[in-house]
Amino acid sequence: MNAIRIHQFGGPEVLKLEEVPDPRPGPGQVVVALRAVGVNPVETYIRAGRYGERVFPFTPGGDAAGVIEAVGEGVTSLKAGDRVYTAGTISGAYAQKALCDQKQVYALPANITFQQGAALGIPYGTAYRALIQRAASRAGETVLVHGASGGVGIAAVQIARAAGMTVIGTAGSERGRKLVLEHGAHHVVDHAGDGYAQQVVALTGGRGVDVILEMLANVNLDRDLSMIAKFGRIIVIGSRGRIEIDPRGTMAKDADIRGMLLFNATEAELRSIHAALRAGLENGTLRPVIAEELPLAEAARAHERVMSPGACGKIVLIP
Repeated sequence: MNAIRIHQFGGPEVLKLEEVPDPRPGPGQVVVALRAVGVNPVETYIRAGRYGERVFPFTPGGDAAGVIEAVGEGVTSLKAGDRVYTAGTISGAYAQKALCDQKQVYALPANITFQQGAALGIPYGTAYRALIQRAASRAGETVLVHGASGGVGIAAVQIARAAGMTVIGTAGSERGRKLVLEHGAHHVVDHAGDGYAQQVVALTGGRGVDVILEMLANVNLDRDLSMIAKFGRIIVIGSRGRIEIDPRGTMAKDADIRGMLLFNATEAELRSIHAALRAGLENGTLRPVIAEELPLAEAARAHERVMSPGACGKIVLIP
């Protein structure tokens, strides 16, 4: 089979399409014939060596969707021919087939395409963990979703709207702002414009927002403190550097700044996440948006695109 392999850390050019042996399932494992593969920013950080050491060569990626090809001994909940999506793999997802632990594989509802299935694992898992598990958001609260037109952002807008929250999204392009409104935001503002923080506060009648989902904390965190309401929670989902803040901004409001990493979720939390995602997919409240489909051989181009500003949905690779 064909797979993307990385033999050394570096830029997108280190992603090489190679022929490798087909995986075979061991006890408790399955092999998935992949139809679509999700591309996430975290994979660019891993490729560049920012997430610690790796054993070379390796195949990146964990989000994908396809059909079960083979199951190992002891696997009873899955069978050959099942439509599934993956939230993690053993062998890497940038490939025609992936070896997975059975706990990394979830049923893909019939109304969801393979491309949409490949957009679920990290984006929707992250959005749900941030909004529901870490922020403990409640119906009637107001949430601000930074970068709401990206994969995680769209997921967060849909989840928050379904949970009965008032949703304010930010996006840097007219196309992105239109997309955010189409997927459930009550309001959208231009985060590239002057005074958008004042616009956000004005939309809440001067009270501020209860929850902020922060995708770029090194740029926005200090400004977030001016928009958060009393007893509000800022959830840091992403950051690309350091920032200086005035901690007094948290004091008068009893505001929290909470970090979040999907990989810290417990097994019980992951079961809860994916049970909720399946329900939302089946009832139509969750609808992953695909921005672009590229051949597996163009993984390097996909890595360049996923880190470019102005995202409008998810980039997927087609093996």
